[in-house]
Amino acid sequence: MSKLSEIKQCLNKLSEESNSNNAIFFKTNSGGYAEHDLFIGVSVPDLRKLAKEFSNLPLSDVAKLIKSRINEERLLALIILVNQYQKSDKDAREKRFQFYLDHLQHVNNWNLVDSSAHLIIGIHLINGDKKLLSSLAKSTIMWERRIAIVSTWYFIRKDQLEWTFKIALLLLKDEHDLIHKAVGWMLREAGKKDEVLLIEFLNEHANKMPRTMLRYAIEKLSTTKRKHYLSLK
Repeated sequence: MSKLSEIKQCLNKLSEESNSNNAIFFKTNSGGYAEHDLFIGVSVPDLRKLAKEFSNLPLSDVAKLIKSRINEERLLALIILVNQYQKSDKDAREKRFQFYLDHLQHVNNWNLVDSSAHLIIGIHLINGDKKLLSSLAKSTIMWERRIAIVSTWYFIRKDQLEWTFKIALLLLKDEHDLIHKAVGWMLREAGKKDEVLLIEFLNEHANKMPRTMLRYAIEKLSTTKRKHYLSLK
């Protein structure tokens, strides 16, 4: 039996044993952002265990998994890819980074983006040219715009906040709720590292920010400051 067949067999077994319905967390209705997705009810902890078991899966098989319509199969592919990236040498990391970019069209739900963007693109660009993020932030594809801002999460962890604010500014007028949430989330995380920089950003842009974005961004500020910024809307 091939490794890929083993994985699908394991996923089917986990699905049969599961009582969960992952689809309830996503808009899978007609016209919803996840209408393209199928869910089989396998939990993230189980996917992470499976990723460890198949940690050496060839990229050719990772490519087959990541093209699946089943969300959990794509997520498993990305968890394996992230794990391989983290344990690889420079050349292998470059190969996996390029693989990720070549398959961005399949990183097309918020759980897929949030589990991988910062741990592949973020890590890969931390000490290099970050212009790719500006290009992604200007994409007509919503998921690529979310990838742009979530990638900066790794920068935040390393106390590099400049690009979070740069990408947030590019996405300030974005019309999609999932971008509002992601930008606000990253601004909040940046604010945990340096509240002064967040306050400076808010003082200039809070009155133009979508309300959801603003609410996420100010979540960790004092009650007085939160009331002030909300009053600007």
